[in-house]
Formats: sequence, C-alpha cells, structure tokens
Amino acid sequence: MISNLLKVDWIDQILHPKVSDNRLHEKLQQARRHLPVPVFWLLGKAQSGKSSIVQGLTGSSRAEIGQGFRPCTRQSFVFDFPDEETAFVRFLDTRGLGEAGYDPAEDMAWCQSQAHLLMVVVKAMDHELDGVLSAVRAIRTTHPDWPMLVIQTCLHEGYPHKTTDHLLPYAYASDQFAGNCPPELARSLNMQRQHFKDLNARFAAVDLTQQEDGYVPIDYGLDALWSAIESALPTGLRQMLLQSQAQSDLLNDVYAQHAYPHVLGYAISCGLLAMTPLPAVSVPLVIAAQGKLFHSIASIYGLALTRRSVYEVASAVGIGGLGFGIGVRELAKLVPGWGSLIAGLSTAAITYALGMTLCYYYAQTRQGHAFSPDMLKAVYDEQLQRGRELLKERFSKDTQS
Repeated sequence: MISNLLKVDWIDQILHPKVSDNRLHEKLQQARRHLPVPVFWLLGKAQSGKSSIVQGLTGSSRAEIGQGFRPCTRQSFVFDFPDEETAFVRFLDTRGLGEAGYDPAEDMAWCQSQAHLLMVVVKAMDHELDGVLSAVRAIRTTHPDWPMLVIQTCLHEGYPHKTTDHLLPYAYASDQFAGNCPPELARSLNMQRQHFKDLNARFAAVDLTQQEDGYVPIDYGLDALWSAIESALPTGLRQMLLQSQAQSDLLNDVYAQHAYPHVLGYAISCGLLAMTPLPAVSVPLVIAAQGKLFHSIASIYGLALTRRSVYEVASAVGIGGLGFGIGVRELAKLVPGWGSLIAGLSTAAITYALGMTLCYYYAQTRQGHAFSPDMLKAVYDEQLQRGRELLKERFSKDTQS
C-alpha cells in the first residue's frame, strides 16, 4: 500500500489537494490531542501590557494582534499564532478583570487539557492587586502544579524622571536588583513579589514599549522573560520564534519574516498528522497540508504557485528523496513507543525544509537573481537539518499528553 502511495503525483496534489479543507481541519484537530498547543494564559488588568507581551514574543504587529483575538469564553479571548489553522502557541487573554468578582472557573475549564503557563501581568507600580490575587489563588487551589510567571511591566513608570534611561546591562535578573536601580521602582517590585511569595511563582521585569515612546531598547527585559518562560515551560518555543528574523536575513528577503511562522506552523501540523498510528493513512493528509503551505507562501510573496515552480523545487530536492522519506516515516510507526514521534519529527522537518526552500525560490525570483538546482538542494539540505534541531523538542516524548 505504501509503495502505491509513493507513486502519487505529489506535484499535482500540492497544486490541487484531494483532501477537503473540512476533513483536513477535522483530522488536524484529532491529531493535536497527541501534542496539545501550549496555551499562555495572560491574566491581568486592562492596559497592564498583555498585548505588548504577545507582540514582543511573536513579533506580530499591533494591528495583527488587535484583529487576531477571538472570543472563546464569556470573559476571555484567544490569539492563535500564526493563525487558527496552524497555531503552535496560543495566548488566552482574560479581559475586564476587575478589582473583585472574577470567577476563573470557565477559563480554567477551557485550559484544562492544554499544556499551560499562567502569566500574571501587573504594572510595576500598581499595588491595587486584590482582584488579580483573588483570581490567582482560585486558580492555584484547583491547579497547584500549573507553572506560573508574574510579569512586572512598564518599568519606566517608576523612573525618577521622564528622561531616565533603562539601566544597561539589564538590572533585574534576580531578586537582588542592581544597586543603581531607581529606589521607588525597586521597592515597588519587591513589594509586589511579596504578595505572590506563597503562590510558587517565577518573576520577570520588562519594559516593552513602542519606537515612538523613546526608550532604548524597546524590548527591555525580553531575554529575561524568555528565560523565565523556558524555565517554567520548556517547549523550545523561543528558539523557534527567534529564527524568524534570522531566516529573513539569511534569505536577504523581507517576505521571509512574514512567511516563516506559517512554515513553522504547517511543519508542526504535518508532523502531527504523520503521527497517525496506522501506516499510509496520513499520507494524503500530509500532502494536502503541504499544499496549503505552498499556496500560503505564494500568496505572501504575491506570486503564482504554478506547476513549474513546484516542479523546480521538487526536482531540485529530489522527489524520489521525498518519497523515500514518506516510506521511512510510515515504517517508523511500527516501532512501539517512539515510532509515531519519529514519524512526526521527520515529516515536520521535511515540510519545514520544503517551505523554506520555496521561500528561497520566490526570493530569488522576485529579486531577479539566477539560481540553480544545486543551490535549491543546498538550501533544502541546510533547512532540513535546521528543522530537525528546531522541532526535536516539540516532538519529544516529554511533550506527549
């Protein structure tokens, strides 16, 4: 059966997937039960800096974030990154959190089956925290083991003067702040941390501003925030997201930064589909998802996805090699325990490499640069290895639900 599937016209199915969008969506939802999408629950008052945190972590614009949140419970909204179809991280934003009276039960139920990090967001100089603390304690009563991170934002509001600059190097890496920290700010940060002392929380202090605010750097404390996130919930997410700018620079192409999260999202989706235990069943689904990736990249670059463009990429990387990859992946499922994870990682890496190679193809095309099959093959081989490294933690045994 596998050998017959490997004879499928892969190029034709990329251009014209034989699997309907509804069936693909249904199967992907089923596959995600194996490796749930991590949910970062942003709990805090309005204007506490939650959207700035999403922007800082994902690189999304304010407009994308503003338009991207969709309701999921009566009081909360969810932002799927990069989009609902291929999300590899979700942000749950509880809005309208008042001084008191918020019952987190419904939001906890929504998060119940998800890999989860509670991110409590408070302004560094805010001490009216009764409503926030009440909600956090209610969550802790039901879920004492959920990792929790308290993010203290808007540090500049505690600076003695509007012209005061950020302290460099970063001065809030531990509870023992640098001696030259503004005294009022240091006192406020310490008082807030005392409030959360008995709630088993980690802390990060940040000042994520916009260019027009005049503070340099605009992402002050972002590295410390990432370190705290990875310590609380190690998913390899930081490495995946920070590759976006690197890939854009590598391809010398402004479109790549926009395309990259979609490549990553579809790669993970294809990997999840490939984890279907029965050999060969997932092949048409994976090809359909790869087809959606190719169409998505073409749309981002504003160029047509043609049989020629798909053929030139496929022939350069070796359509036979892709077929061999499918065969190895499907046979790997016969290995108890690790088989499905091996199949998932292999498929995810191949899809990632295909997507990045197509980005390179379109980048060269738009820039009017000549390229050869050998150049495409070199890009594919490099991105295949990069994909394995980026995604290995996502498809590790420790991440299975």
